[in-house]
Amino acid sequence: MYNIKLMNKISDIIYDNLPKDKFNVSDSIDDPHGIIVRSANLHDMELPPSLMAIARAGAGVNNIPIDKCTDKGIVVFNTPGANANAVKELVIGALIMSSRKLYQGITWVESQKESKEDIAKLVEKEKSKFSGPEIKGKKLGVIGLGAIGALVANDASAIGMKVTGYDPHISVKAAWALSPSVKRAQSLDQLLEESDYISIHIPLMAETRNYISKDTISKMKKGVRILNFSRGELVNTQDIINALKDGSVGCYVTDFPNEDLIDVDNAILVPHLGASTPESEDNCADMASTELRSFLETGNIVNSVNFPNCEMQKTSKLRITISHKNVPNMVGQIASGLAKHHINISDMVNKSRESIAYTMIDIEGELTQDIISQIENIDGVIKVRVINSK
Repeated sequence: MYNIKLMNKISDIIYDNLPKDKFNVSDSIDDPHGIIVRSANLHDMELPPSLMAIARAGAGVNNIPIDKCTDKGIVVFNTPGANANAVKELVIGALIMSSRKLYQGITWVESQKESKEDIAKLVEKEKSKFSGPEIKGKKLGVIGLGAIGALVANDASAIGMKVTGYDPHISVKAAWALSPSVKRAQSLDQLLEESDYISIHIPLMAETRNYISKDTISKMKKGVRILNFSRGELVNTQDIINALKDGSVGCYVTDFPNEDLIDVDNAILVPHLGASTPESEDNCADMASTELRSFLETGNIVNSVNFPNCEMQKTSKLRITISHKNVPNMVGQIASGLAKHHINISDMVNKSRESIAYTMIDIEGELTQDIISQIENIDGVIKVRVINSK
């Protein structure tokens, strides 16, 4: 029986993947083997020795102490792509909203509720203030062509925009998902210079913080419309405010409001609604619970943010998984230790990710605590698990 702690209210769809005969799921467990979390901050949480994995029902993991988890051999999962369609739909809506001044127009109409004038006549008189261009035929630059960026690029192209994408780290899977009509920018500067609209879909890291700043804005078309539905810190707040005031940027739409942007003309602030659909919440919960169950029952890792993806079909009842430093001769030491005790290896896989590595070994023979302790005592080994599928 595995104990799963819920740190937030999660869609009931998780119980389809975590049946009660194998999983004890509750928000009041003290010794969890796994955690499912959405927005709860885990940075100050004491991580119990029992904890083997954390599954984030969403893409961002800023609320999880990744380095601390890695040091303890705790695998952290996220759910890339589970909310991609929800975010994509919001971005497509924002493209239109940024162009046609829908937000400004609706706000103005609502402000006239105390007016003594005939609203219908007033609207006809003032509506020209809120005219804006159609997006068909305009150039959209998409920065980042992952799960969300690719969907945005494809759908924007399908409604008549001329789409260019930029992603120097695009995966083969993402490339296959792109419509042939989406053009590839030779450089970021090319995309910035040519685009009427720019949509940002990259993760927040040290090197991407303030990715859009006065330097990049200076390379853009005057009046460009910028959409940020990834992370607020990707765009320098003061630089975007200055650009909106002098007209360098025609409109800025973001799903990440802050106090400085409130009441800034042509800044449209959405209250972080990207993944706020019932379908998205179900998809994220389904993926998170599936990843967690697979890891706890088989040791397989899919969609981890701190360990390498590693999968192997089970070939025996006993499986050992070892989290360890990515150093030479680690696998050799583990294999030699098993051979010393006449334990046969029926299958094995080793994967690495930067300084961390993960090894799965299916064995034939009897494991004793002494053998397990010998593996744990190898210099560089972080955590050893034994999975017995009786």
